[in-house]
Amino acid sequence: MPVPLQPTVCERELCVFAFQTLGVMNEAADEIATGAQVVDLLVSMCRSALESPRKVVIFEPYPSVVDPNDPQMLAFNPRKKNYDRVMKALDSITSIREMTQAPYLEIKKQMDKQDPLAHPLLQWVISSNRSHIVKLPVNRQLKFMHTPHQFLLLSSPPAKESNFRAAKKLFGSTFAFHGSHIENWHSILRNGLVVASNTRLQLHGAMYGSGIYLSPMSSISFGYSGMNKKQKVSSKDEPASSSKSSNASQSQKKGQQSQFLQSRNLKCIALCEVITSPDLHKHGEIWVVPNTDHVCTRFFFVYEDGQVGDANINTQEGGIHKEILRVIGNQTATG
Repeated sequence: MPVPLQPTVCERELCVFAFQTLGVMNEAADEIATGAQVVDLLVSMCRSALESPRKVVIFEPYPSVVDPNDPQMLAFNPRKKNYDRVMKALDSITSIREMTQAPYLEIKKQMDKQDPLAHPLLQWVISSNRSHIVKLPVNRQLKFMHTPHQFLLLSSPPAKESNFRAAKKLFGSTFAFHGSHIENWHSILRNGLVVASNTRLQLHGAMYGSGIYLSPMSSISFGYSGMNKKQKVSSKDEPASSSKSSNASQSQKKGQQSQFLQSRNLKCIALCEVITSPDLHKHGEIWVVPNTDHVCTRFFFVYEDGQVGDANINTQEGGIHKEILRVIGNQTATG
């Protein structure tokens, strides 16, 4: 029996929840902050899906939350969907950033006071996530992506990773971007990257056939993510600075409504590893992969208001490809 990829997606959702809870309750402020950023990201994705006109399709799964006042009842029930009530509870979730300033149990008390369903919903947002997400330290980040908000994202279950590694031995692999609006990632993190072509999940056309659409060019995938194409920076411009981001976050005064990664206008893009088999159909800068086992997410980049990505990144350029391999290092298992 093959050894599963470490770290990887746990087949039991409670494992993910335990990991996050330990991170949140750890006494080390740095670890709390890192865990908080991941939780904030999950909450932001949940909010975006819930606010979308397509929420009936993409806010999936819908929460299953036990009523804290009646353990025999579900306060949030997928069979009786109440999107407004979920949004009310989501709005009551205290900024995760404040966990660095107060003990976890105190934060929970604040949530319970504001809305008794806020903390149970937060627990569900964390526990229902089936992906492994880790904030990357500065020395493991891809500087040319021009954002300090970079995450390792492994969203494939062990069986899929095993199939992927077997195919990689046969055909090799490369890297390409996958752009999708942040409202879609609530579902992607829980259901994986799926072929949306010719289904009700399809948002854009399927001009090049059915499959997962990717591109070696960041400009193409940024377009699918909704980033303003008029906003571009070149690799010659000022690189993303973690200190700049730190100063920005430090300047946020306590009590402000703006929260880390809680912008209503987040943009995101994933960097995936792709099997270079004959099944990979290349149509210029648009790549289509019909076999979902041949695409695995590796990195996730988030851009807040005012941040823009480099539209000129080509994963097939020698220097770029080499840097990706350097950064990914031992983050994923090889062969």
